[in-house]
Amino acid sequence: MKVAVIGAGRVATNLVLALQQSGVEVVEVWSKNRTSAEALAQRVGCKAAWGDFSGVVCDADLYLLSVKDSALPEVIRQLHSGREEALFAHTAGSMPLSLFADAGHKRGGVFYPMQTFSKERTVDFSTVHFFVEATQGSDTQQLMSLAVMLTGHEEYVHSSTSASRRQLHLAAVFACNFANHCCTVADDILRDNGIDFSVMLPLIEETVAKLHELSPAEAQTGPAVRRDENVMGLQRAMLSHRPDLQQLYTLLSQSIQRYDKL
Repeated sequence: MKVAVIGAGRVATNLVLALQQSGVEVVEVWSKNRTSAEALAQRVGCKAAWGDFSGVVCDADLYLLSVKDSALPEVIRQLHSGREEALFAHTAGSMPLSLFADAGHKRGGVFYPMQTFSKERTVDFSTVHFFVEATQGSDTQQLMSLAVMLTGHEEYVHSSTSASRRQLHLAAVFACNFANHCCTVADDILRDNGIDFSVMLPLIEETVAKLHELSPAEAQTGPAVRRDENVMGLQRAMLSHRPDLQQLYTLLSQSIQRYDKL
């Protein structure tokens, strides 16, 4: 399979490296930015393209689209010409499969790796769950086989629908993005008091480790679930100079207590 990757951001970078390591032929990397395209293409020894899509190869078997959600419809429309028989697949969590039919492309798919990605850190794809769908059954199987090559675990590759994938992405925002933001707030509080965030890492690691044995509700600790109003009142007062964080503290505490009643 010849794969052309459209995009050179966080997800695309990790996918390109993982594809090459799995023995998949990455024939080209495209980005709006020439520097980004050339830098990623150089890492895997493939061709780089940038700007418009005139320089993108027309003989790839799969065009893996990893661009901003808002850009996807236009990217699909522009790539369609001259590549009508190729399989296109996007990597977005919340964008529907129907984007391809809307653009008149008959072979569309979704290749969604549910993981957090950064350019500065290489993801271990053997731990990643993939959620796959396509407009044609044979294309679904092709994308699922590709995902199995990357993760090495058939049980980590799931057939999905656009509706269920949207729910997965929403859950991931809470479990990952919001959780990380809470760590950002914690880092801010610590730095204001001359304490390094690294002291939090054992706490965070144990929090995650418990989730391998307990449900999140069972693993919940802290003053809110204990309904310790003395501590909660003190901590809200400590945030009086930051009404935004005080409100966030209150809302999260109330949410913890509501879930504890279920």
